[in-house]
Amino acid sequence: MKKFLLSLVIIAIPVFAYEVFSPDNYSYTSISNKLLFVVDFSNSMSEYLESQTKVNQIKDLMNRILPQISSDTEIGLRVYGHTCNPIAFNACRSSELIVPLGFNNSNKIASELKHLRPRGMTPITYSLKQAVNKDLSKFDGIKHIILLTDGGENCDESPCNYAIDLMKKRRDIKIDVIAFDVSDDDDLAQLKCTADVTGGVFNEAHTKAQLFHSMEDMITPHKNVEAVIYKGE
Repeated sequence: MKKFLLSLVIIAIPVFAYEVFSPDNYSYTSISNKLLFVVDFSNSMSEYLESQTKVNQIKDLMNRILPQISSDTEIGLRVYGHTCNPIAFNACRSSELIVPLGFNNSNKIASELKHLRPRGMTPITYSLKQAVNKDLSKFDGIKHIILLTDGGENCDESPCNYAIDLMKKRRDIKIDVIAFDVSDDDDLAQLKCTADVTGGVFNEAHTKAQLFHSMEDMITPHKNVEAVIYKGE
């Protein structure tokens, strides 16, 4: 499973000495009707799990989940790691908004997913920054991101640190995270933190069935989900 670069690990360590509190005015009591999927297409998604590649399991999952999403929800798709570049800087910016947020996008998303192949690295933090600052910037209200990844950040950034900084400035983003076949403790801690501090749901999935139930849980309305605030040094 992917590892954080040494410099990232050193940076991330202080984050996990934290205090937890839940402000009275910080809970997602309203349901977001703006949903952006951020999906991992890094090279490791070509690995097999239960006699099927992980990427094909993701495509099957999306084909089953998309029809369940309410028609009054605007949905979109961003992917990362879908291109291969020998230059690390470019590889760590392999992230693209494939389908902008809009109504009745299920068929379009499913169609676009058919043509994508896992190839590159795992720029999770960069992808979340693009999602927040570009893809969702023109929309009011709570914006919901579902991040689906089979590993941790490997581009010398920290999605946990980014989520902490983001919540200091705004409270209109919720990030749910599915860690699919992730076993590395550092990766799991980073991903869980990313969900926790934004009031999102964190689920681990190690089988295709668990993957489906994890995603189904995330598109089901939740009430009174409070954020966990990680207070670093």
